[in-house]
Formats: sequence, structure tokens, C-alpha cells
Amino acid sequence: MPQTDIGSAVASDLDSNFTDYSVNPESTDGVGDNGETKWSNQNWTQYFGYYKKIPELAAVIDAKATWTIGKGYMADEQTMMLLDSIRGNGKDTFNTIIENMARTKEIGGDAYAEIITNKQGLLVNLKPLDPGTMTHVANAQGMLIGFEQDSKIKGKKPHRFKPEEIFYISRNRVADEIHGNTMTERLAEIILMRNEAMSDWKRVLHWNVDPQWIFHLDTDDTTKIANFKAKMDAARGSGDNMYIPKDAVVPELIATAANASLNPLTWIESLNNYFYEAAGVPQIVVGGTGAITEAAVKIAYLAFEQSIAEERLFIEEAILTQLNVILELQAPASLQNELLSDNAKDGDESIEPSETTAGEGQ
Repeated sequence: MPQTDIGSAVASDLDSNFTDYSVNPESTDGVGDNGETKWSNQNWTQYFGYYKKIPELAAVIDAKATWTIGKGYMADEQTMMLLDSIRGNGKDTFNTIIENMARTKEIGGDAYAEIITNKQGLLVNLKPLDPGTMTHVANAQGMLIGFEQDSKIKGKKPHRFKPEEIFYISRNRVADEIHGNTMTERLAEIILMRNEAMSDWKRVLHWNVDPQWIFHLDTDDTTKIANFKAKMDAARGSGDNMYIPKDAVVPELIATAANASLNPLTWIESLNNYFYEAAGVPQIVVGGTGAITEAAVKIAYLAFEQSIAEERLFIEEAILTQLNVILELQAPASLQNELLSDNAKDGDESIEPSETTAGEGQ
């Protein structure tokens, strides 16, 4: 007879079956102790693939580049004449070249263009380069001393550029890193989760329109089974009826109860909102809503303006220090004055003009 003493009860250790979420530590990949340190973006093709395939990622990156460069630039007459003569690959303009680079650095973290000058050292052209072929070269002091470009022709040696021969911009460089950091890598997990949910929901919808069946056949003859399968598949494909002798086949519909699975639409929408939040681009900028009230839309738009103002300043400084060209990128349409006007109408004096004009004119 079994023992039924309650004192012999034991507890399980469920905690041992769960692992707390953690983030792996990271260290910068700065220079080494001796000689030259080289770095190249081994993941460029993967990041570029995300940009080509994922429409919302392309929309966010394109929006940032367009808002930064899209309205063009202003400079003195001599500088305008110089920049208007730059043609890149032959059909580019200075605007499209800089917008290309602004887009490229968001995709992979870094963007490059070959600086071409005449005998007098005057800038005559800028040619955008493939980030997947570029290698950074830094000395032991952490200073960039050159770039190497791998040839796409098999067997040809890399070409070495001096730092002053490459116009280079990076995204969000941290500490002693000798390269930028891509937006794509941070958004990749959200992109994968969202697209997996959408793919799963696509299959659910297909199964509702064209459900699966199990046919219990009163035979184990493989030839007869194959013949029945061919007839049934053909009938279902053309939408025809099948007429089967009684009790020869027992059909069974594979169906999921209406409440047996979670609705993924809320999850997809949540990931969608999280994606734009992580990217730092309001949905309203790329044509979505992303906010409930008009006031919320204006605040999101105003916050985006400030990040774009910083981006314009960064590129203007890069152009000045590397190309010796002074220009001013034109700011996009602003809601700052409208926001102040609305507050005045409402009698709200909590927002001072200085708080909403930060970055204006940069």
C-alpha cells in the first residue's frame, strides 16, 4: 500500500527553468597597441538587404535623408557655381550626392565619396563609394591615416586613399571607435518580429479561405491513394465537386476555433509603433498617423525638427572641414510658429519662445 503522508511532499524548483533577460556587454573596437588598426563593415550587405526589402525601414531612412538635404543649400555665388558643376557619376548633383551619403550612413553607419580635385587643388567632383568595399586604417594613436578600397575585380589589389582624398561621414560614433553605428542593427529584431507576425497572419487568412482537409481512405493501396489525391487536388484547385462512394472516404476539416488563437493585429500594431519610436522618426513624417490628437502630432513633429537640425549642422561641418566649402542646408517647414500661435490663443504661457526655437536656422 502506498505511503500517503503529507509530510513527504516536495517542492519543485521552477526558477531554475527560467533565465532572466540580459544584454551582452560591449566594448569599442578602437585601435590596438602597435602599428595599424583596420576595420571594415562586414555586415554592409545584410544591412543593405534590410533597406531594400523592408519598406518601413526604407521610408524612415529616406525621410531622414530627405528632410536633412531635400530643400537644398544656400551659399555665396562663387560656391554655388562650384557646387553646381559637380556631377558625381555623371548624372548626379551636389544635392543628390549628399542626400545619397546621408541615406547610406543611416543604413550602414558610414558613407564615403572620393574627392576629385584639379591641379590647383580645387574640388571638381565627388563620387560616392560602396561601403562594403571600404576599410578604415588608423594608427596607434587612434587617428585615421587612410582608407583602403577593395576592388570588385578579382585579383586586383586594394587601392589606398589618403584621408584628404575621401569625404567621409559617420553616424553616432562612440568613444574611440574608428567607424559609425548603423540604425539598421538596432531595428533588426523589431523588423523580424513584425514581419514574422505578418507572415503568420497571412497563413491564417489563407487557411480560412482555403482550409486544409484530412481524408480517411478505406484502403492502403498506394496507387489508389495517389489517384484519389490527384483527383481531389484537381477538383479543389478548380472549385469542382467530388462524388465519392459512400464510406469509401471520411473527410475531416482541419479548422481552428475562432477564439483558439490570439489576434496578432494588436501585436503587429504595437511593434509598428515601437519601430518608429526606436527609429526616432514620427509616423506622421512618413505618411502615417502615430498620434491621437493634433497637439500630439505637433509635438512629435517639433521634436523631429530638432534632430534634423542637429543632422544638418553635422553635415555642414563635415563639408566645411573636409571640402573647405561653406554652405547652409535649408530647413524643412516648421510648426514652431503655429505651436506658439495655438498656445497664445489658448492663453497658455507655459512654453517660452526660446524653448521652441532651439536649432532654428541651423
